[in-house]
Amino acid sequence: MKIAIASDHGGFALKKKIKKYLIEKKYEIKDFGTNSEESCDYPDFARPAAEAVAKGDFDRGIFCCGSGVGVSITANKIKGIRAVNAYSEEIAKQSREHGDCNVLTLAGRDKYLDPELALKIVSIWLATPFSGDERHLRRIKKIEG
Repeated sequence: MKIAIASDHGGFALKKKIKKYLIEKKYEIKDFGTNSEESCDYPDFARPAAEAVAKGDFDRGIFCCGSGVGVSITANKIKGIRAVNAYSEEIAKQSREHGDCNVLTLAGRDKYLDPELALKIVSIWLATPFSGDERHLRRIKKIEG
């Protein structure tokens, strides 16, 4: 599986942990930046990463910012992206089973999401297949328009 990863300064530390985890698990990844904790604008990194996922260059994307909200909003502006800002293992699982979400966004600040929980969320989200149930397909088609 090919995964696009991206973050701003607020998600940089978590992105580094996720990147290490993905490499250990033998995923093919591309890091769209940022490359430091210096203040920057999350759309500069989330947008190109989301566009690459939507185009089919990557199977999925994992994006981090301080709260996970900014990168989620940015990703969801791209046609073909279904991004979820997951904050629990159950939300991660359901987002894949029901919504076939192709981008996972996470809060990089510890006050919002514990980094160890974030890695569990990543693991579950990557391992969970889309159910393919008719009701979920119908809803996804309505989202896509």
